[in-house]
Amino acid sequence: MIKKILIANRGEIAIRVMNSCHEMGIQSVAVYSEADRNSLHVRYADEAYFIGPAPSNQSYLNIEKIIEVAKKSGADAIHPGYGFLSENADFSERCKEEGIIFIGPDAYAINTMGDKITARKTMLAAGVPVVPGTTEPIVDLDAAVRTIKEIGLPVMVKASAGGGGKGMRLVEKEEDILSSVQAAKSEALAAFGNDAVYIEKYINSPHHIEFQILADQHGNCIHLFERECSVQRRHQKVVEETPSPIMTPEVREEMGRHAVAAAKAVNYAGAGTIEFITDDNLNYYFLEMNTRLQVEHPITEQVVGVDLVREQINIANGEKLHYRQEDLSQHGHAIEVRVYAEDTDNNFMPNPGKINYIHFPLGAGVRHDSYVYSGFEIPIYYDPMISKLVVWGNSRPEAIGRMKRALQSYKISGVKTSIPFLSRIMDVPDFKNGHYTTHFIQNHQEALKTKENCSEECVDLAAITAFVDFITKREQATPPSSNGRSSMSPWKAFGRKKAVSRI
Repeated sequence: MIKKILIANRGEIAIRVMNSCHEMGIQSVAVYSEADRNSLHVRYADEAYFIGPAPSNQSYLNIEKIIEVAKKSGADAIHPGYGFLSENADFSERCKEEGIIFIGPDAYAINTMGDKITARKTMLAAGVPVVPGTTEPIVDLDAAVRTIKEIGLPVMVKASAGGGGKGMRLVEKEEDILSSVQAAKSEALAAFGNDAVYIEKYINSPHHIEFQILADQHGNCIHLFERECSVQRRHQKVVEETPSPIMTPEVREEMGRHAVAAAKAVNYAGAGTIEFITDDNLNYYFLEMNTRLQVEHPITEQVVGVDLVREQINIANGEKLHYRQEDLSQHGHAIEVRVYAEDTDNNFMPNPGKINYIHFPLGAGVRHDSYVYSGFEIPIYYDPMISKLVVWGNSRPEAIGRMKRALQSYKISGVKTSIPFLSRIMDVPDFKNGHYTTHFIQNHQEALKTKENCSEECVDLAAITAFVDFITKREQATPPSSNGRSSMSPWKAFGRKKAVSRI
């Protein structure tokens, strides 16, 4: 039985894994880079070890160093979280060679599903619907032109070895075919060291729907229903929810069966996600498999009532699944938003820096997965996600209302964040009605822009508040007056009076 787990990751996902470890009586080991010395996951673990400089290729991607720490700490197992080494087949195999349990699938499953062309072939053989397209890498540009003309525009050119929107191009015009294929190959080579690309028919009005699966080492596999992930920016998810607002019980059952078949086709063991692309008529096609825990897994936990990390650990321990498909059902509605340190008005540029003050939202049905605190400095070296804010409600409208309330009470100073942008998403009629596709942000740019609607009185109040803050800090550093009288300035008294009048 696993007694100590090294979490080969950082930030909120490291803390999330540690939470389940602590509940199960399992010791946790943190690793950290130079940039993360003061990160909360380092303090939260039972043990913590320094693994190298800030750049991830010298720390969180350093397989040798992580294996060394696992041995030194006496960890039985390694949980990779998501990102970094979580879908690295070499890392999974290396753990096996060293007698360390890798809490995730084996190298065969990672390799098969990690290469998109191989995955497409495997799914076709398993009877899972696949988007019409090629099943071999495009190596000849002239052949690419012929193939695209045969499939019919529009098409997507995609990197075989990658994900996250890298090495991907939408081709809508014949004159753009050559440049798009060349650009996709070049970007794929730079990002993944592999320039193989393939071609898929582009689905109009696409919805991104994924199914959470769990599979043990004894051939048992179940799904934990779907997540709707269509609010995206540059193929990166921004808002996720479950159940999907477009799903029907019949299609849900059918997609779930295909998700299970996809996992069984590679003898999968662990937690994973089968991603589908779906059109307005609920025709769906296999997109890819993520052979790891997903960022958005909390909404499934909230609606289905299963601790996915706990189940990952149980599976790694060799246990059979604790649930049958008929045991599971969806209760209520959950929404997750990803809060980033970024300037949404400046092309979503990352905005790392020191958090002067942070207040997390509280209340019924609110979950907050984070790793930051007042005074913490967000490093420039990694993804600038601050937290995942999750809400649950009895219904979708209730969940949306709860998310709006939670975002309004979420206060951060010192860095720009995506909180105002996320709040505006909740108010867009198409989102509220559940009528949106992966083009949602692109199609609602005007509604999602920052509104410059602060009145002159609002500006005056902001100036007074800033001045009061300055005076307060100065007085905190100054001893009280000797005559015992209040040293509050008239400006400060006026500012307080103005603030009270607005409440």
